[in-house]
Amino acid sequence: MKPGAAEWYVRHAEDYLKAFEGRRLATHTAAEVEAWLAERGRIGRLQAWQFGQVVEAVRLLLQLAHAPAAAAVDWDFWREAGRELPATHPTLARSLAPKPSAGEVEGGKGVDALRGQLVAVIQQRNYSIRTEEAYCGWLDRFARFLKGADPRAAGAVEVKAFLQDLAVQGRVAASTQNQALNALVFLYDKVLERPLGDLGSFARAKRPQRLPVVLSRDEVVRLLGRMDGVHGMMAALLYGTGMRLMECVRLRVKDLDFEYRQIVVRDGKGQKDRVVPMPARLVDGLQAHLAKVWGLHHEDLARGAGAVFLPDALERKYPAAPREWGWQYVFPASRLSADPRSGVVRRHHLHESSLQKAVHRATREASLSKPVSCHALRHSFATHVLEAGYDIRTVQELLGHSDVSTTMIYTHVLNRGGRGVRSPLDVVG
Repeated sequence: MKPGAAEWYVRHAEDYLKAFEGRRLATHTAAEVEAWLAERGRIGRLQAWQFGQVVEAVRLLLQLAHAPAAAAVDWDFWREAGRELPATHPTLARSLAPKPSAGEVEGGKGVDALRGQLVAVIQQRNYSIRTEEAYCGWLDRFARFLKGADPRAAGAVEVKAFLQDLAVQGRVAASTQNQALNALVFLYDKVLERPLGDLGSFARAKRPQRLPVVLSRDEVVRLLGRMDGVHGMMAALLYGTGMRLMECVRLRVKDLDFEYRQIVVRDGKGQKDRVVPMPARLVDGLQAHLAKVWGLHHEDLARGAGAVFLPDALERKYPAAPREWGWQYVFPASRLSADPRSGVVRRHHLHESSLQKAVHRATREASLSKPVSCHALRHSFATHVLEAGYDIRTVQELLGHSDVSTTMIYTHVLNRGGRGVRSPLDVVG
């Protein structure tokens, strides 16, 4: 506990006790505790760290009193899932990003003007905010390499020299060099409308041949066994469906189809939708979870809130949609927060870092030696589905890969022990 924080912990605990004046802590239910926390989370002036302090104060109070509710409340969710989405978060940044001015788009001189043109073309093609940031970053880096010269006056020779410098002097990874190549090819082809053509041969960064981290079925059981509550359900979904982290975090209620036992993953990588199976083992848990989210949503509506963020200007087209049940996030944040640019108070989805922290904590508790991440659960899904006898094309479709060669990396597990070779040590007398 930080110096000076004790006083605030006491104040938060006193506020909690006042709400239940005359009742013993042992009689408090988990539902009552969570309802009080939800009410506190609607106070817009509380920052994320302050709300976390409130949650921790109540947890300590109930724990010291040996109240049964202390063990029943999902403290990890309430403490970690209240983090606000920053203005640069992928969910918000694309729709809220300032549009380039007409002067930047139509013409002008200098790197700043060229960057404005680049952003305008990227946004017209509806690329992700992370692609926009990466491509703008490579434009700036290329301009520095040119030492003040205008990138418009450069061409294939300068681009080739830059890429070679990245590999030889910068010693960047192959993926980094390829990203720089893609950014500059896009700049000259789509923005300046002056394709670079064949760049010829140049020094290529070496691509390491690494295999994905895959958990055995026993390791998955051990990991998920150390997780419960909302984060436990989300981790089980990552493994049970093969979804990416942000695809799970951004799920909307309308994307869950209990009749057909499937989940629609919308606007995945490459702006593609796909369908993944809904694990039968999670159906009851998901329905119970949605019942809680339903109650939270209606309480928000009663207090004049209840809206969520909608992408691609859908809110202007359908003004009532942000408050409709189907558009609500399956995994909402534990508190309301204001959009960083618009100032509108909404309940966003929980921040992905809360799930990442929960997975890392569970990895330590399960004593797993592998470097487990949320994406390792996706790798494990693909590998185990292949082990179960499903064909590579089916797995490709479930994962949302554009090229089957990307999916082929998971076939390594089918050649256990090095292409199925039996070690000579196992056959000697």
